[in-house]
Formats: sequence, C-alpha cells, structure tokens
Amino acid sequence: MTVNLEQIGLSSIVDEFDLFFIDIWGVVHNGIKLYPDAINVLEKLNDKNKEYVLLTNAPRPNSTVINFLKQMGLANLHCEKVYTSGEAALRFLNEKSKQSKFFHIGPPRDFDLFFSFKENKVKNISDSEFLLCTGLFDEYFEDLNYYKNLLKNKKELEMICTNPDLIVDRGNKREYCAGTIAKIFEEEGGKVKYFGKPYPLVYKLSAKIKNKKILCIGDNLNTDIKGANLQNFSSLFISSGIHKNETNLSLTFKNHNVRVDYLQSYLKW
Repeated sequence: MTVNLEQIGLSSIVDEFDLFFIDIWGVVHNGIKLYPDAINVLEKLNDKNKEYVLLTNAPRPNSTVINFLKQMGLANLHCEKVYTSGEAALRFLNEKSKQSKFFHIGPPRDFDLFFSFKENKVKNISDSEFLLCTGLFDEYFEDLNYYKNLLKNKKELEMICTNPDLIVDRGNKREYCAGTIAKIFEEEGGKVKYFGKPYPLVYKLSAKIKNKKILCIGDNLNTDIKGANLQNFSSLFISSGIHKNETNLSLTFKNHNVRVDYLQSYLKW
C-alpha cells in the first residue's frame, strides 16, 4: 500500500533509512529553478548526518552537472553529492571502448562526455564501430522519424545510451531524451547498453549500498521508481514531475508495473 506523506512529510520516515538516492530534475529543480522545499530537505538530511546521493540520468560528467547546479544556486555541500549516468558511461568507455570509432547522436553541448577520446568520433555513421547516444540533435529535437531513418539497417552496431530517460520537462515544455532514441534503435533490432536508472550499475558506482536501508526519491516511474523496485529498495514518488497530468495514480502505477511505497506532490521535509 502506498503511504501519502503530503501532510506528515519526509521527516516522518527519515530515521528508517540509511541512504537516500534523490533524483535531481523534477525533484530538486524543474530545469529552470531550484525547489526551495527540496533544498530544505537536503539541509535537514545534512543536519541529521544522513547519507544521500543526487543521482541523475544526465548524459554528462559529474563536473558539468555540478557547474550547472551551482549556477542555479545549489550550495557546494550538496553539489558534492552529485552522480550522473554520464559519469558511469564515461567510466565504461574509458575502460572498454576508448580506442573504438564512434558516431555521436546528441547535441554539441554533450561534447565534454567524450572530450578525452574526441579523435575517435566519426562524421559518418557507416564508419563507426559503436553509437554513443546522449540525446537528440538540436536540429532534429522533435523529429523522431529522422532517427528511425538514421538507425535503419544499423543493428550490427551497439549503442551506448547515457540517459535512459524517455522524456523530461524543462519548465512547462516536454522534451525527448536519449532513452527515446535508444528505444527506436531497439525496435530496429539494435542492441543497447544503458547507463543510469533503473539499471543496477549506477547505484553501485555512486554509493556503498551493501547492508543499507535505502529510499529512492524521484518523479519518473520508469527510471526512479522502477530502479528502486529492481534493487529491492523503498521508493518515494514525486507526483508533480513528468507524470503530473495523470489523474488516477493507482492505475498509472499499475500500467507502469511499479510498486510505490510513499507519495508526495513535491519533496518536502
């Protein structure tokens, strides 16, 4: 049964957990501004010496996201807790695929993810040994048919997807993410290696999780909550995020095949 924390807050259950995985986009900010109540939660967790990780499916190294959050006004103390799916992917690429030629699918601003092996980036997808998907091209950020045509007959290549999210809300505007392109590639028969929630590796890389009681907090049922379920962690769903237009949450949970332990509209102490 899902317990609604709207009136009693996170503070009512905080002592039950040792470690908190907290999503960033949709929980701590909306892509434009920070949420004061969420920042207060981070302050309270610090006061109680609780361990937490700001775990995000951002297709960039930790340092890039940290700089973005600092510009928003997030304190250094909280920024030190950031871990990204891009960082997990970069670690893999540095160990396994740094010498291979790749075709990058995503905007130029994601260049910092592969800066150290930029000479292996090719301009023609037919010259690549694998695909690195960080998002959508700026000039084709809404045209999914472009990617269907681009990836057609390319199933012999493996795709590295640095952000499993399908969509994100930037303020009131909905945008596609790398996960949408990865799904298109899978529909074409391609193989995808995902880095980020809900897949296990990113949790293990970002914190020591053994023998800890863990709560995952997020607004995305497919990544934040599904990830919690797959790792057998507890979950707190923030309903004001990408599922904000769903009127029947019980049905929504069922349709996404997830178990939600706790519920809040916004993250509040």
